[in-house]
Amino acid sequence: MIGLAAAFALGPGDATTTKATGTGLPASSQSAQVAEILKTFPSGAAAPAIVVYSNTDHSPLTDTQRAAIGGRATPLGALGLAPTAAAPRFVDATVATVAVVLPTGADDQENTAAVDRIRAVAAQDLPAPLRAEVTGGPAVRTDIGKVFAGADTNLLIATASVVAVLLIVTYRSPVLWLVPLLVVGAGDRTAAILVGVLAPHAGVQVDASAAGILSVLVFGAGTDYALLLVSRYRDELHLTEDRFTAMARAWRGTAPAVLASGTTVVLSLLTLLAAELTGNRGLGFAGAVGILTAMLFGLVVLPAALVLPGRRLFWPLVPKVGTPVTADRRGLWSRIGRCVAKRPARVALAGTAVLLLLASGALGINTGLAQADSFRKTPESVLGQRTLAAVQPAGATDPLTLLSTTTAADRVTAAARQVPGIASVTPTSRTDRWARADVILDDAPGTAASDRTIERLRHDIATVSGADALLGGTTAQAYDTARANAHDTRIVVPLVLTIVLIVLIALLRALIAPLLLVTTVIASYFAALGASWTIFRTVYDFPALDTNVPLLSFLFLVALGVDYNIFLIARTREGTVAGHDTRRAVLRALASTGGVITSAGILLAAVFAVLGVLPLITLTQIGVIVGIGVLLDTLLVRTVLVPALVLLTGRHFWWPGRPETPRPRAHHDST
Repeated sequence: MIGLAAAFALGPGDATTTKATGTGLPASSQSAQVAEILKTFPSGAAAPAIVVYSNTDHSPLTDTQRAAIGGRATPLGALGLAPTAAAPRFVDATVATVAVVLPTGADDQENTAAVDRIRAVAAQDLPAPLRAEVTGGPAVRTDIGKVFAGADTNLLIATASVVAVLLIVTYRSPVLWLVPLLVVGAGDRTAAILVGVLAPHAGVQVDASAAGILSVLVFGAGTDYALLLVSRYRDELHLTEDRFTAMARAWRGTAPAVLASGTTVVLSLLTLLAAELTGNRGLGFAGAVGILTAMLFGLVVLPAALVLPGRRLFWPLVPKVGTPVTADRRGLWSRIGRCVAKRPARVALAGTAVLLLLASGALGINTGLAQADSFRKTPESVLGQRTLAAVQPAGATDPLTLLSTTTAADRVTAAARQVPGIASVTPTSRTDRWARADVILDDAPGTAASDRTIERLRHDIATVSGADALLGGTTAQAYDTARANAHDTRIVVPLVLTIVLIVLIALLRALIAPLLLVTTVIASYFAALGASWTIFRTVYDFPALDTNVPLLSFLFLVALGVDYNIFLIARTREGTVAGHDTRRAVLRALASTGGVITSAGILLAAVFAVLGVLPLITLTQIGVIVGIGVLLDTLLVRTVLVPALVLLTGRHFWWPGRPETPRPRAHHDST
């Protein structure tokens, strides 16, 4: 307990090691190369924050309003790197803009402060109904950053509240729920501190989104481990008077499954270290540290916290020696097991059909969420983009940066102007080696149409000999991020499946069982993806999935979803080793673990649903997909499909192992 107090006393644990909220690209990407080269220009790497002036009723600007806009240009220009660039530009009779050039190399805090100053000055003393909307790359970056302002606190409060309510419902005790909640909460704080300390030494950066997901992982996995241990401990208290003996038996029965489950998740998360995006690598490292911490607190701190108060901790449902344990033939899960055992083939076919039906919803899935569609609540930067898009090319709010050698600059500019989808190419500045031009696209940043234009433009300028042409800017960075996510998916997915398979083989000492279990988890992932996409289209009206959602959802679902199969099948194998045949062992395992695993699954799904408290669509999508997938794993795959497959294959399920061979019992069998 002294250690728990120390963890809280260390102050607000912060896992974030970088102030950036976006994902970093590899140095080999064109947009990263452009960002580095721009540092050699006299103005450095810069991008405009664009103040868009218009009337709320879309009426033409009056002479008084035009004068007010002109009066704002000088103080606005003083806030940027190039005061002369802030001259008002009247796009048409209804819209005017003022460009304030800001450095792109500033951290998020400095960028946000600069944009906030621009917004305050731009809106000062405007005659009604004139309004000012600040957009452009720096403003979009600020609005994304504000999504994560206070995110850790909001997520922690929401997550802890959900866990507390579900623990109270599960344990029906006014006291018991506090113990796992406090232990897991201390584990979350400790994990945040460890990540903040260790990440710089590991050479990874953890951004605000990864730090928020860290709490969700620790609370979700840590509470699952607590539910398993408490359930087994309570069962053992029905069998022995001594609480220390009961805890020792419960620990021996729970630890192998928790270690196998946690190891699977940790190794799966560590596969993200092979990713190109620094954001993915940071998430993998932080998540692995979080799960290791949850395992440590679940297997070391929690047993001590549970055993010290004695049986009265379970009041008013205090377990008494000799009363029935969880594996009661009259219980719900025993009845479900007997129903599955009557017609395992039909049950397996029906379960498979349900998963295939749900997965069919993913056939028309769209990926690549446009920048303007990334927020649940439309921020000012997106409103400004829409105002400008009505009177000029949609890409004008965030121009691309085209670099080439000075000797080939004219030829590159001419080639760029011939590309379909390009609204304009404007040369801006030069150094001894490089020439720069701003490229405006016809289509809005982050859309499929703008992506196709970027592809064509890069292809065409690459054919200009001696130009060394490169295309960058925030819109190109989003395009490169999507390509990097695709690369990471191709690398990480096979690694995760291989790791899960190896862990299952080592745990179960079999080949058939691991292959079947991995297949069911993959099927539940696609079913969750299909069901979620249907919900996104019909309920949320989301136009597409963000590019990194499929990878992260797959990682969390496969790594966490296989947990419930591990808990069930590890208990089944324990029963076969104790002398039961496979049929009886799986039915007893379902009866004894059904309640606790269902509670754990519902709790984990609810914890991931908490990601929806943030107004960023990406996190909402991850939360919904993982939540639905966990419920499918808990209520369908683990409950009926896996038991049916075990019953159909019988002792061949363990091939080439033979755990059914009776062995002397090392200690009292509590199953």
